[in-house]
Amino acid sequence: MSYQPYPTGGAAEPEPQRPEAPTPVLQAVKLMYAGAIVSAVSLIITLVTVGSLKTAIHNADPSLSASKLHSAEVAAVAVAIIFGLIGIGLWLWMAYANKAGKNWARITSTVFFGLDTLSILTSFRQGEPILTRLISILIWLIGLGAIVLLYQRDSSAYFSASKRPR
Repeated sequence: MSYQPYPTGGAAEPEPQRPEAPTPVLQAVKLMYAGAIVSAVSLIITLVTVGSLKTAIHNADPSLSASKLHSAEVAAVAVAIIFGLIGIGLWLWMAYANKAGKNWARITSTVFFGLDTLSILTSFRQGEPILTRLISILIWLIGLGAIVLLYQRDSSAYFSASKRPR
C-alpha cells in the first residue's frame, strides 16, 4: 500500500516572476516619457504662438485671402490639438507596454517612429514656424534614442523572454 500525499486544497504553484526590465528598456521608457512631455510642451507652444502660425501660413502662400488664411489657421490649430493629444497618448501607451515587455509594443513603436520620420521629411516642404520645426526634430531624436535602446541585445532578450508562455 502506497501513501498518497495529503491534498493541498488545490493550491497552484506560484507563477514565475516576469523578469525585470533591463536598463536599456528602462532608459527607452524614460525617453518615451520625455517624448510625451515635449509633445505636451509643443502643444502648449502651438496654442500660445498662434500669431506666428498665421504668419508662417501667409509666408507659405501669400495669395490666400483673409478668410482663407483664417480658415487655414483654425484648421492648423485643430489638427495640432488633435495630433498633439494623440501623440501624448501614444508616447505614454508605448512606454507602459514596452516596460511590460510586450514585443508588439516594440514593433508598434518602430512603426510610429517610421511614420514620424516621414512626417518630419514632409514638414520641410510646408510653412512652419522655426520653433515648431525644432521641437519636431527634438521629438524625432527622442524617438530615435528610444528605438535604438529597444533593439539592444539586453532589450531583445527581455522581449523574447516575455513572449514565452508561462
